[in-house]
Amino acid sequence: MIRNIKIGTRSSPLAIAQTKLIADQIRNNYPQINIELVKIKTSGDKNMSPFSSNPSGIKGLFTLELEQALINHEIDFAVHSLKDLPAKMNPDLPIIAYSKREDPRDALIINENSNNNIIGSSSLRRRLQIERIYPQKNIIPIRGNINTRIKKLDDGEYNALVLAAAGLIRLNLDSRIKHFFSIDEIMPAPCQGILACQGRIDGNYDYLECVNDESSRDCAIAERSFASELGAGCNVPVGCYAEILNDNLRLRGLFIDEKNKNFHKGKILGLRSEADYLGRKLAEVINS
Repeated sequence: MIRNIKIGTRSSPLAIAQTKLIADQIRNNYPQINIELVKIKTSGDKNMSPFSSNPSGIKGLFTLELEQALINHEIDFAVHSLKDLPAKMNPDLPIIAYSKREDPRDALIINENSNNNIIGSSSLRRRLQIERIYPQKNIIPIRGNINTRIKKLDDGEYNALVLAAAGLIRLNLDSRIKHFFSIDEIMPAPCQGILACQGRIDGNYDYLECVNDESSRDCAIAERSFASELGAGCNVPVGCYAEILNDNLRLRGLFIDEKNKNFHKGKILGLRSEADYLGRKLAEVINS
């Protein structure tokens, strides 16, 4: 029996590429399913002002219109970069699947023909950490999708950019990467590299079993719990990274006091079944 599903995605090249990865997994496992991608322009795509000028930061800017499409039954589920989803979500629109995690690290790309002293980065979390690595550089905000940012780099407006490695890899731009920053050099954003499928609480999503990755799920629960406890948004510089070690989960976290540039780091190890608790506990320890 033929089944038709509509998948909602932002209209940016990266969002479409990420959604196609999910769609391909479904097609490979359920060839009888017809899939239509529904491209939706979100508030974050329309508003190119710095994230810092938005009182709520990045969270919600890239999700509101997709959630409305879910509520209106215009799509069956939406695909998001999980790091874009707010900690507090509509309980009627839960996360129904977590993708296998792509490389979680941040990456440096450069314009070797540019002699200026400017590194572009979209997030405060990155900028504060980059300042420690390159104190002689001028670190300034940059907005736009990945291709737009790279064009600005190639046009000489910037000497270098720091971007999520996952996005570059998914757009087949990993050949541009000059350096991968280790987790110790730049702590990633919570859930960086994980895609989330968001659906309706009463929906039937049995076909997403082929997408859902339990390790990503447990890491995401811990990282989102940590970030939520610290009130993380684009304007709150928080980073964290969880790893699965058999039945255990190790979580590393970072909170930066922007005012005095104090870096508060910590780590915790415990049962992966207690991922939510481990995230909250580490945030409590770091913020004490």
